[in-house]
Amino acid sequence: MSETGGVREVKSAARTVELLELLAARADRPARLQELADELGVPRSSMYALLQTLVGRGWVRTDVTGSLYGIGIHALLTGTGYLDSDPRVRLVRPFLDEASESLGETIHLGRLDGRGVAYLATRESHEYRRTLSRVGRRLPAHAGALGKALLAERPDGELPEGPYEALTPHTRTSREALLADLAEVRARGHSVDREEGVPGIVGFGFALRYDVPAQDAISCSVPVSRLTPGHEERIVAVMREIRAAIESTAPDSAGGADWR
Repeated sequence: MSETGGVREVKSAARTVELLELLAARADRPARLQELADELGVPRSSMYALLQTLVGRGWVRTDVTGSLYGIGIHALLTGTGYLDSDPRVRLVRPFLDEASESLGETIHLGRLDGRGVAYLATRESHEYRRTLSRVGRRLPAHAGALGKALLAERPDGELPEGPYEALTPHTRTSREALLADLAEVRARGHSVDREEGVPGIVGFGFALRYDVPAQDAISCSVPVSRLTPGHEERIVAVMREIRAAIESTAPDSAGGADWR
């Protein structure tokens, strides 16, 4: 049994979290009872009891036949509470608006979460819109501008061994290739993602250094068809200014608890 801070992990709580994370990761692919039991290595009867408890509390939903299960609405309500209560998100949101209005492109705020980046806020471009919002979703850190900006803030020794998941034909999947890219990020001062995470999209990422090491980053995403050398230069200049403004405002004004 694992321990956290010297306290033994509660097995039933860990199993509940694992189940919710599994259902959330499946997105629009509901699961059957046996699938979930097999995936988590839990007896079918125990999994059924856990599912019924969570269905009753709104954390899991089921179809009219009671045979399919998906993530419930209370997961959304809790996630919204996280965003509303986070002082860094509240601090950065107005600057995202400013960057979006100035550049006319999509601007993101993301936070490092293990080997991925969770999207906390997005301002969509008026020129093009995705049908699916990224807020509350997670992208592997090695495959996007936000993640690479944050990985570059850490020692190379913390980078796990590859190979890494390929999201597009342009994703860097070897540790050596990613290390070389991160060295360029440090020298340049920002990351560049040229269709590595999403086909047809180029991203520019900037770590927010109000925490050490940086946990949050902002990025600007642009369709390849809209990106010219002149526009790229302006994006980098504006985003650097926005980052500086956020960092100069953050230290004493974010307020609230100093979360781990």
